[in-house]
Formats: sequence, C-alpha cells, structure tokens
Amino acid sequence: MSKAIVLLSGGLDSATTLYYARKRGFKVFCLIFDYGQRHKKEIAQAVRIAEASHSGYSVLNICLPQKGSALLEKRLVLPKGKASPLNKIPSTYVPSRNIVFLSLAASYAEVLNADTVFIGANAIDYSGYPDCRPEFMNAFQKALDAGTKAGVEGKRIKIAAPLINKTKSQIVEMASKLKVPLHLTWSCYRGGKRPCGVCDSCVLREKGFQEAGIIDPAIGK
Repeated sequence: MSKAIVLLSGGLDSATTLYYARKRGFKVFCLIFDYGQRHKKEIAQAVRIAEASHSGYSVLNICLPQKGSALLEKRLVLPKGKASPLNKIPSTYVPSRNIVFLSLAASYAEVLNADTVFIGANAIDYSGYPDCRPEFMNAFQKALDAGTKAGVEGKRIKIAAPLINKTKSQIVEMASKLKVPLHLTWSCYRGGKRPCGVCDSCVLREKGFQEAGIIDPAIGK
C-alpha cells in the first residue's frame, strides 16, 4: 500500500483531500500545524477528523516569529464581507506558510517512505494566496525533485493538490460523496462556538454549500 502525507488544517478543503487520499487507497499520515494562529479550534477539529478517518497524525508546534498576518496577530483586524479580490492579497495571508508546511511534509515523506504529499490548496474560490496557485505547486515540485534524496534517486515525492481547479461547490459535492464528516470541519478564521459568517473563509464556504444545494452541518454548532 502506498503511503501519503496529508496536510490537515481542520477545514473543508483539507478534510476532503484527506478522504480523497484514503479513497485512492493510500495509507495516510496527517500533519496538523499549531503555528500560533488566533485560535486552537481548527487544530482540535483537525485531530477529530484524523481520528474519525482512522488516520495516523501528528500535531507539530512551529514558531513563525515574524508574524505579519491577521491570522497570527490579534492587533490586526480580520477583514469582513465579500471574499477579497484576486488581484489583492488579503491581510490573512501568512508569509510563505505553504512553503514551510510542504517542506516539513516532504521531510516526513522521505523518512516514512511516502511517495505523495497531499495539500487541499484551491485556486478558484479562494482568498488569493500566492502559495495556493498551480504555478507555486509546479515550482515546488521541481524543487523537491532537485533537492531531495528521493527526487535525485528517481523516487520522487509527488505534490498532489486534487482540489486546486475545483469550485467550492464542487468541493462540497465531492466531500458529500466521500462521506467527509462535514460537521467536524471548521473554516472560520475566528474561534468560538459558531462560525462568524463574515470572514473570507466563511463567505467562500457559505457560497459553496449554497451553490451545491447542501446544508452546511457545521452551522449548527
């Protein structure tokens, strides 16, 4: 059985990616990052999702001392309203986050002899983060091919982003078919008992469920 590392944030996209990887027959190991984000809710939900899927997981505590994001600094105001225009990178962008996460995932992959790293990045209904785009994924793949023992020896570690060209409604439909425990997923940038409904992530999630014609079970939290 092939092994895979899945980056699991606790949100809709990463949970769907996890269940997609399992459906494809991979033995999955999830990496969950505690990187100083505003709240721990998404971390707790990611753990619950990993356990619900019977996947191995590890919570990695990493320090991003440079901050520079509304997701890391409570003094910065989280944007409200409609999702940000794609020509403007929002204040919720965490500098080089996916470069850091994918690098650590690739390191785990080499040690565990996993041949694929799955990431739930999306470049259609998204906030405009540059490290979620196909151009970045392609460039990072080349870096792994050239800069890892696995890549040099012809046992490349593949970066898989199965949701990257899907709309949010397509992702919701895919999650429903894969029987993802949607009630466990948390997409809101704020913590609390219920999603705020006004941050970029909540707006995009609501749009996806509405267009898919599916009720979001997480709203009842």
